Amino acid sequence: MEYRDTLNLPKTSFKMKANLTQKEPIALKRWEKGELYKKLQQHAEGKPSFILHDGPPYANGNIHLGTAFNKVLKDIILRSKRMAGFNAPYIPGWDCHGLPIEHNVDLELGAKKQEISTLGKRGACRKYAGKWIKTQKAQFKRLGVLGDWDEPYLTMNYSYEAAIAAEFNKFLLSGAVVRSKKPVYWCSSCGTALAEAEVDYADHTSPSVYVKFPVIDDLSEIIPELSNKKVNVLIWTTTPWTLPANLAVAFHPDFVYAAVAVDGEIWIMAKELVEPCFESFGRDDYAVVATFSAKKLEGKRCRHPFLERDSLMVLANYVTTESGTGCVHTAPGHGADDYLTGLRYGLDILSPVTDDGHFTEEAGKYAGQLVPDVNRQIADDMLADGSMVHEKSIHHSYPHCWRCKKPVMYRATAQWFISMEKLELREKALKAIQQVKWTPSWGEQRIYGMVESRPDWCLSRQRSWGVPVTVLTCEACGEILKDPGVCEKIEQAFFQEGADAWFKHEAADFVPEGTYCSCGSNIFVKESDILDVWFDSGTSHAAVLETREELHSPADLYLEGSDQHRGWFQSSLLTSIGTRNRAPYHGVLTHGYVVDGQGKKMSKSVGNVVAPQEVIDKYGAEVLRLWVSSENYQDDVKVSDEILKQVSDAYRKIRNTIRFLLSNIYDYNPDIHQVAPEHYTELDRWALAKFAALTDRVTLAYERYEFHTVYHSIFNFCGTVISSIYMDVLKDRLYCSTPDAAERRAAQAVISRILDGLLRLMAPILCFTADEAWASFHSLPQNGALEETISFAAFPDVQDIKSDKELLTRWDTLLELRSAVTRVLENARREKIIGLSLDAEVVLQADDALIPFLEEHQEQLQELCIVSSLRLVKEDNQEVGVQFVAAENLNGLQIAVQPASGKKCERCWIVSPSVGLDAEHPTICARCSAVVRSLA
Repeated sequence: MEYRDTLNLPKTSFKMKANLTQKEPIALKRWEKGELYKKLQQHAEGKPSFILHDGPPYANGNIHLGTAFNKVLKDIILRSKRMAGFNAPYIPGWDCHGLPIEHNVDLELGAKKQEISTLGKRGACRKYAGKWIKTQKAQFKRLGVLGDWDEPYLTMNYSYEAAIAAEFNKFLLSGAVVRSKKPVYWCSSCGTALAEAEVDYADHTSPSVYVKFPVIDDLSEIIPELSNKKVNVLIWTTTPWTLPANLAVAFHPDFVYAAVAVDGEIWIMAKELVEPCFESFGRDDYAVVATFSAKKLEGKRCRHPFLERDSLMVLANYVTTESGTGCVHTAPGHGADDYLTGLRYGLDILSPVTDDGHFTEEAGKYAGQLVPDVNRQIADDMLADGSMVHEKSIHHSYPHCWRCKKPVMYRATAQWFISMEKLELREKALKAIQQVKWTPSWGEQRIYGMVESRPDWCLSRQRSWGVPVTVLTCEACGEILKDPGVCEKIEQAFFQEGADAWFKHEAADFVPEGTYCSCGSNIFVKESDILDVWFDSGTSHAAVLETREELHSPADLYLEGSDQHRGWFQSSLLTSIGTRNRAPYHGVLTHGYVVDGQGKKMSKSVGNVVAPQEVIDKYGAEVLRLWVSSENYQDDVKVSDEILKQVSDAYRKIRNTIRFLLSNIYDYNPDIHQVAPEHYTELDRWALAKFAALTDRVTLAYERYEFHTVYHSIFNFCGTVISSIYMDVLKDRLYCSTPDAAERRAAQAVISRILDGLLRLMAPILCFTADEAWASFHSLPQNGALEETISFAAFPDVQDIKSDKELLTRWDTLLELRSAVTRVLENARREKIIGLSLDAEVVLQADDALIPFLEEHQEQLQELCIVSSLRLVKEDNQEVGVQFVAAENLNGLQIAVQPASGKKCERCWIVSPSVGLDAEHPTICARCSAVVRSLA
């Protein structure tokens, strides 16, 4: 007789090999064809809402791994919220305006860019953005991200452009928008002003020069020691190119300054910096002849080192002794602090640099020279005429343009700003920050500090592709026209024609009849600049959250990378505070940057870039999603081939666990075979208790956005609780009992319950695998109703599984005993005493404290250890020929392993004395004989 045919061996259609790269596109096609997202939204009607507002990625190029990480993270959150009972819509968006797109269109146009009209270029930019939106949309969908992909929000949609104009006009009418000439970040390569969020910091080498400014006023009246001396103020700068714009030298009012005799003249510098400076110069031939307060110098004059111009001595609290000389070269047109000092002392805001970075005639002999290339010539000239006393190079962090990656300058130009002080915008924003939940918590301090110290928001950009600064000024007197009727006409035109309307129509077309300037003129001029793209995306709360029926404002969550504290989080906060006096979000979640396995920034030149499509093509999107969940995203997120292989191995183990569970309930029907809990064995109850604990831990982790906890909890549960213990021990009961044996059906009931819950818990992350396994679990047809899929399921409810601390404590001891026995079994296997564990008899010798517990649970322990026999002997009972080994980490226990007595059952492999006693079935044990007879 073939006894194998009498066993209940595992069966399932759920394959061991995932074939994700082939199966995932099929699932995506089915979800899209069946309108899964739409049906989920219909299913969620009436449920409490959870709104995660999508920060719009830039519509320029393929997505990178950081973008993919962000989108998957959002999808995990939204799927988990739906399973937790929320209505969680997702409206993806794209940032469509701005310099990067315009720059690439210029490259495509080539020489034609000089001839094309503004409207023609804007049309080309719109087409370019649309092309990349289509590409990126397909790439995001391939990741398994569910959302309203048919109706995303685009900042270039007419309705959105009208909303941007409306939000700007609110600021304009409130008086918060001002036009002034002040220093802003300027990229001469791109020819435009930049906002704080458009500047990246990178390592840079700059010249460090020490320059003499000859004093022309007589200082002997206030410092007698300087009588009849040639006196110079010694300044230090790392931007020699700004010296043509110098109008002052700043001193700290509370520092002590020194007059230092050197080379027959006097150099003035901070006393505290004399020694380190001369040490840096490599000189010791100097002497301090006098010390004094800088307050005595205020209002005195020195001479520019190479221009026919005086430089005023001023006082400023921002002067430090951390570096330099304590005498700060001040160019009001090229620095924020310098600008404020210039205003305080009535200095010109001089910036002798053109838009493309060349000096004007005001720079003297350097007119026409390119900044900062001119640094070398200026330094050489000063060295030749003796005004520069020392030069070296320094390596430091320096601002670079976010688009072209070239160093930027601080340059005074006439720009449009939102004032941080008018309407108490800064103060209100700081208060609102404290009312938002920031995850991680340090995000609050980060954005608070940024808003606290940020300058006015520079809104204007000197480009074509964007929403214009919708300002009309009087041609006669230059006054800004602030008229609600004008604003309304502009917004209506934008809604119907998009922002192109500004470039199609004359200024008069936006002015209602009978509108005049206060000077009496009715002729107005349109502003030609466009708005900062951060204003575009920052007003999405108005353009999207307040207009889409399924959304609301404030949103429950904004989620982006940590760089958005100075970007989208901040621009959204300021636009909402300025017009609504509240933050646009209740919570903000940030993640770190995606870096390589060594923690280094990804770079094409270094060759360490990992593209999302490469990961998908090799492993499938499912492994990428699992990688996202496995990382603690509050830090920078590491990725490498080795890391992805580890995640792939983890996926395989989780999948195989699911497969093993599925394969052992192939003949189980809960409607027919359900077993009451009182018939569960203690092992079954322990497994359910561990499952309930897993459910509580995982659902709480989802709620707290701690997805690495979800990943590790599920992985460890599958590997330890299920594979290594529960299912390993259950094999004999599942395979060898009669199909309808109560203990087998009890095990299947528990397996079914755990499988059901496990699939629900992993579904937000492993959406493809959970969908496939759920279909196998419920025998769903391949093209069945989507409403029956796991996407519509809720998280498991485990309230009926009562917490039994005594059970868990008891099983902690049993498993500790099992581990000790397993170690001895492994040694016996290595020493060829036994083959399989079922070949063994285990003898336990215990002291009086432990023996009662062992006697009570002897049968359970034998089952747990998967051995044919387990005997107990007391400590004082010595057995002849038995070699005991002291149990590790368990006092009072000795363990011996020897071959079990009897013969191996051909059916169940247990070694038993009963094998051979049944003449009809001489090769199987008595238990198996009874089962086989019952099957006949």
